Amino acid sequence: MTLGEIDTINRQRRQLADTAIGHATRGEWEAAVDANRELLELGPDTDTYNRLGKALAELGREDEALEAYEHALERDNTNRIAERNVERLRVLVANRSDGHGAKAPNGRPEKASAAHFIEEMGKTGHARLINLAAPRVLAPLSPGDGVELRVEGEQLVAMAGQSEIGQVEPRIGTRLVKLVEGGNRYEAAITVVSNDDVRIIIREVFGHPSNFGKVSFPGTTAARAGDVRPYMKGTALRYDDEEESEELDEESEEVEELDTTLPEFSAEPELEEELLEES
Repeated sequence: MTLGEIDTINRQRRQLADTAIGHATRGEWEAAVDANRELLELGPDTDTYNRLGKALAELGREDEALEAYEHALERDNTNRIAERNVERLRVLVANRSDGHGAKAPNGRPEKASAAHFIEEMGKTGHARLINLAAPRVLAPLSPGDGVELRVEGEQLVAMAGQSEIGQVEPRIGTRLVKLVEGGNRYEAAITVVSNDDVRIIIREVFGHPSNFGKVSFPGTTAARAGDVRPYMKGTALRYDDEEESEELDEESEEVEELDTTLPEFSAEPELEEELLEES
């Protein structure tokens, strides 16, 4: 194969990848499946298999989605996106085969809006869920699904439909419970989900005057007030948090794991390039 032919194929791959991501951004999952399958005809690729798995899962084609993620894991057995989704989908498929439905009572949660995934200093934060629900309850969930936060006693509980999926870890939940009781309102969305690990991003959507001067997430106030940092550009998405260094590593996993798609954001080139690299 000549250099010219290789260059042509690489250009086709980039164009098809952009097309597939564009379809997913607009929720055109059938078209996303077609674009990713066409891309795979040019050669197997871990990221393409992950995108294909995501699109198939959104269409409710779990068996095919599992197969796509397994192909990705075969190519890269350290790929966390594929690993988590294979684990989750195997539980979902097994429960269905056994006649035990794994869907939440009210169906699958709606996807969170793009605003959830923009960090605003002091108003957004990341948290793990503890006391997780059974794997069969978590299996239908995926990154990008919205969750409802409810105060129950001294706990801040995360709900998907009518199912409790876990409780916000105390180091964050305890503070937010007090703020919610004071009138604040919050929204949340899943960033990472597996049988034994669920993480969410929480965003303050209303600050009650009675809580004036109380920051929801004090650890994020190092930058100037009002600074907003987008996770990524929509066109650069990858398919698919107490020492400071550990938090940075885990946040990188959340960015990579986030399977939902967002509209176009302007991000610094250095950030976009970093997000395009495998962890």
